Amino acid sequence: PFAIQIIFMADQDKRLFLLDAYALIYRAHFAFINNPRVNSKGMNTSAVFGFTNTLLELLTKEKPTHIAVVFDTAEPTERHTDFTGYKANREAMPEDISTAIPYVKAVIEAFRIPVIELAGYEADDLIGTLAKKAEKEGYTTYMVTPDKDFGQLVSEHIKMYKPARMGNGIEIMGVKEVCEKFEIQRPEQVIDILGLWGDAVDNIPGVPGVGEKTAKALIKEYDSVENIIANADKLKGKMVDKFKEFATQAIMSKKLATIIIDAPIEFDEISLTLDPPDNEKIKAIFGELEFRRLSERVLGEGISQTSAAPKFAPKNGQMSLFDQPDETSTSSFAEKIEESVHDLKKFDSENTKYEIAATDAEQQKLLKELLAQKSVCFDTETTDIESLNAELVAFSFSWKEGTGWLVPVSKETEEAKRTVELFRPFFENEKIEKIGQNLKYDITVLANYGVEVRGKLFDTMLAHYLLQPDMRHNMTILSETYLGYSPIPIEELIGKKGKNQGNMQDVDMETLRDYAVEDADITLRLKYIFEPELEKNNCKTLFEEIEMPLMLVLAEVERAGVKIDEKALQDFSKDLETDIILLDKEIQEMAGTRFNIASPKQLGDILFEVMGLDKKAKKTKTGQYSTGEEVLSKMLGVHPIIQKILDYRSLQKLKSTYVDALPSMVNPKTGRIHTSFNQAVAATGRLSSNNPNLQNIPIRTEKGREVRKAFVPRAEDFVLMSADYSQVELRIMAELSKDPGMVDAFSKGLDIHAATAAKVYDVALEEVTSDMRRNAKMVNFGIIYGISAFGLSQRLNIPRSEAAHIIEQYFLTYPKVKAYMDYSIEKAREHGFVETIMGRRRYLKDINSANAVMRGFAERNAINAPIQGSAADIIKKAMIDIHAAMKKEKMKSIMTLQVHDELVFDAHKSELEALKVLVKDKMEHAVKTEVPLLVETGVGMNWLEAH
Repeated sequence: PFAIQIIFMADQDKRLFLLDAYALIYRAHFAFINNPRVNSKGMNTSAVFGFTNTLLELLTKEKPTHIAVVFDTAEPTERHTDFTGYKANREAMPEDISTAIPYVKAVIEAFRIPVIELAGYEADDLIGTLAKKAEKEGYTTYMVTPDKDFGQLVSEHIKMYKPARMGNGIEIMGVKEVCEKFEIQRPEQVIDILGLWGDAVDNIPGVPGVGEKTAKALIKEYDSVENIIANADKLKGKMVDKFKEFATQAIMSKKLATIIIDAPIEFDEISLTLDPPDNEKIKAIFGELEFRRLSERVLGEGISQTSAAPKFAPKNGQMSLFDQPDETSTSSFAEKIEESVHDLKKFDSENTKYEIAATDAEQQKLLKELLAQKSVCFDTETTDIESLNAELVAFSFSWKEGTGWLVPVSKETEEAKRTVELFRPFFENEKIEKIGQNLKYDITVLANYGVEVRGKLFDTMLAHYLLQPDMRHNMTILSETYLGYSPIPIEELIGKKGKNQGNMQDVDMETLRDYAVEDADITLRLKYIFEPELEKNNCKTLFEEIEMPLMLVLAEVERAGVKIDEKALQDFSKDLETDIILLDKEIQEMAGTRFNIASPKQLGDILFEVMGLDKKAKKTKTGQYSTGEEVLSKMLGVHPIIQKILDYRSLQKLKSTYVDALPSMVNPKTGRIHTSFNQAVAATGRLSSNNPNLQNIPIRTEKGREVRKAFVPRAEDFVLMSADYSQVELRIMAELSKDPGMVDAFSKGLDIHAATAAKVYDVALEEVTSDMRRNAKMVNFGIIYGISAFGLSQRLNIPRSEAAHIIEQYFLTYPKVKAYMDYSIEKAREHGFVETIMGRRRYLKDINSANAVMRGFAERNAINAPIQGSAADIIKKAMIDIHAAMKKEKMKSIMTLQVHDELVFDAHKSELEALKVLVKDKMEHAVKTEVPLLVETGVGMNWLEAH
């Protein structure tokens, strides 16, 4: 465990760390912008999580003797008085950050770190003042911030400390580093650079036409802003007039950029001393935020989160325990959190009636009671999280709150089968509703014993997924959130995950009873909460007709598995290794020296220092050159080495991720790979898969497609058949927008990209060139994702003005597409969500945000979610219909994979033609649409041939 241990330094090593709160909070929030952390109450915890991580890293690695976190206040400063435009361009604070602030302060209080803020002064000024005062007292001060402005304060004993981020390590900048970065003689000249250059974020105007490069050159020659103005006549070209016209503005800009170092604040070293944290408060705030791993790291124990009344899709997008936290009083806020954590109920044997049915007579009696019920919740305890490998340890049942039964299952195979067989009449009874949490697992385990679960099903995990798709759905979170009850953790039974974790078969019966029956009891209670909410939120039909039937289909698809040709993969791996070695040799020869291609630092030095391929190449915050795929892709054509490096990386990833990994995933019992389909992960409604992730097998490169060659039929009398929706998202766009031009093109079976190009470029269809079609294709698919002129220009490598013209022409061509996009955004603004064809909702809590960045993300989702989600709904419905039809016809053929818009089958040769017709019909008519859905099928002895 982390168990923060404070090591007090000797007087001669006094180290003060001053954290720039808002800079770190904003940085943390936007680091997770594409994949925000949202807890079970719907709160975006990205900012608090990122800030807390930074704080913990600093405490453990740097071991400060003194520390404080410094905040800005809302009151105007002298800069606002001097220049009314100061910071006027700043976007409003994102609502998620506003919500996060009191939680951040509660975290800081829990660590017993002082918060410093002073009305009328920015955090920069307070940090500057304290740093300079601390320096006089013999301290070394580290200003913890990513803000470049602080470079002006750096001295021998004051340094900038940029925390680690996105794989880059920490960066500490002293006098030498600041002077090198800004190409200046003294750190205080940073003020002059900023005065000339200006700052768009803070709306410091600077001198028009003077950028970073010019500012550095001018200061290098003239030393200061004032001296440049005094020597304006000696400047070259337009700079003479600029510095005469904007001299006053330059002086004002320099003043605005100057950090105050004499703010009215005392340096109280006693109050800044780092004290041991308050573990109870840490446990409380981490519980509220659901920082489980951080809690284990800090406290060496798990946590329970606070409870909240069930509120589905509230207007503000939050499900916080507190409707209006008192942001002015950190202490009261932290105390409320602490109280709420301690309010969570835990297992109490006096308030429950959990029993064991161990003997044959007891089990017979229990079975009789089960068969008399209309609805029963059940759960299985097993030996393995992989359902195909799992052996039963026990069943648990509950049909009345606070009561339930445990049925132990013997380790002996035959005895275990006898117990399962005894309860077959219950599991296969069509008239009894079966309730569970993640029922697919339990259904698969029972299928291992030859039992088919029948009757109406209710999965609390999937119900919650439909109600709150952006949250997590595990039982502990649901129980603590909606029931205010903290379940017995499995670690109490078998220990923590790892090689030393125990087995459920070794747990004593009374302990197992309490744990297992509690699971069934909790799940039953959750069902009572979620069932009426499904009705209220208009997703009962989606739940009962799509998600629950699909769960059964997926269970069978997973059990069926898919066969791979291990020998083919081994041979392919050798070929890839040969190609990788050859590429390595070619790259080294082009570079003219040996180096490690896998090292970003060495690669950057070779490309930009040795070979000089880009004189303007950017460096990361750690001082090394950026060599990511995006950077290198933009350099294609500059030198042949770039393509070779991209090819090298692509082959390395292909080999390690798929070619070498897939054979190790073959189940020894079946000889096939059994991926797990995740039904409750993607908020759009799309399925994902893992172990292995088959959704991400590359198909755009020739080598990537080779992986599909290794997927083969399960036996000699089978072939692989693939059925793939053609341009389904574009067809859905046409269906939703009802644009006559787009609907007509699809109805006539035209090449939609060529048809679009003909209209956008105003040429005959037969005159459309390959470049025109390529551009139109990019727009067609880009529009679905809310592409901008800038984004299109980047993808097509054309000027932004040309990209803007193409988009403008596109909307003139398909005016109702633009109308649909506007309507989707307006509907989201009004209701807080958008819906798919089948009523699947995507909640967009930032759609009315005052922050343009956050609002922009939500608006793009408002356009895309109904399209992508409808595509997901359609293929799910098709899978259900196909599965039912194949079962009705008692086919030997088997559905084995679902990947994006494609289904794959092991088709029995005797049924191939019938299967083609059946699958194509069910996929094309899964839902009734005006725009025809088109499905293409293919057949082969491997997946690549079939696709």
